[in-house]
Amino acid sequence: MTFPRASGILLHPTSLPGSYGMGEIGPEAHRWLAHLNGMSQKLWQVLPLGPTGYADSPYQTLSTFAGNPMLVSIASLREEGLLHEEDVKNFPPLPPGHVDYGPA
Repeated sequence: MTFPRASGILLHPTSLPGSYGMGEIGPEAHRWLAHLNGMSQKLWQVLPLGPTGYADSPYQTLSTFAGNPMLVSIASLREEGLLHEEDVKNFPPLPPGHVDYGPA
């Protein structure tokens, strides 16, 4: 069996820009995919996407099957009308430069 050659990028979604302290699977991920496509990249390896474990590392997840709720896009939920301004008005300001998985 032969496989066609392909190239791609290894990047965890939390490394994307995000308004709530880290990247999410939402509009920024869509822009990232368009950027990869523009560079003729075929693969995006995302690594584990589960809820973080005891060391708050995305590489030590609590479940093999569960998704990390912190990767749900707040902007997409607001766009779909599933969240409203009052639902997010009390979110604490989070630093855009780094992620601390414990308090996030």
